Amino acid sequence: MPRLQELAQEQWGLVTRRQMGDQGIGPTTLDRLTSPGGVLDRVATGVYRVVGAPVPDHMELRAAWLQLAPRLPAWERTAMEGVVSHRSAAAMYGLGHLPADRHEFTLPKRHQTRRSDVRIHVLPLRDTEWIGLRGLPVTRPSRIASDLLFDHEDPEAVARLITDAIRPAYDYPGTMADSLAPLAARFGLRKGDGLALLRWFLDMTGDRDANRWMGEARAHVERTAKAAT
Repeated sequence: MPRLQELAQEQWGLVTRRQMGDQGIGPTTLDRLTSPGGVLDRVATGVYRVVGAPVPDHMELRAAWLQLAPRLPAWERTAMEGVVSHRSAAAMYGLGHLPADRHEFTLPKRHQTRRSDVRIHVLPLRDTEWIGLRGLPVTRPSRIASDLLFDHEDPEAVARLITDAIRPAYDYPGTMADSLAPLAARFGLRKGDGLALLRWFLDMTGDRDANRWMGEARAHVERTAKAAT
């Protein structure tokens, strides 16, 4: 139990079969620990929860993330081992109303999974495009918005997500404009005009603070352009 508790303490009460094996906990012991009345509950293939530990939020998502690199402890992982993204990331923030019916992650290279409810996106991701959120690496709302649009999600749903993110300052109008810029031409706007696309989305929701947010976004874009010259 001391070894199990140490493993699970920084992983929301969860531990993988590979991690236990590396600590010398063999199959026979694992069978005993997971038997009825044992100290471990199976929550996903190769992932277990210590009985009595608080049930973490988004437990199934956390278990799926642990499966991506089952040997590596959560506290040693980087974006190379997977970042929560797309609808799953929106659900972590509580943004918009798109159902997170699959667990979605972004990785820099291909990764095989047998789970039909896990979707892997192989995409480049800059360090500024994700943060640590309640112990998980999660893409920022500005990146979520652009990812969903590239995935042809409903523009109205993305518009709601954008306003939901800006109001509590989970992200900022300027970074939203930056992230939307590569998509402007797809919506019939001038190529690279992230400000115009942000305006379009804010008009769609009719938010009372749209003009103030656009002022902040415009100031950000002008500062960035000036710094680049």
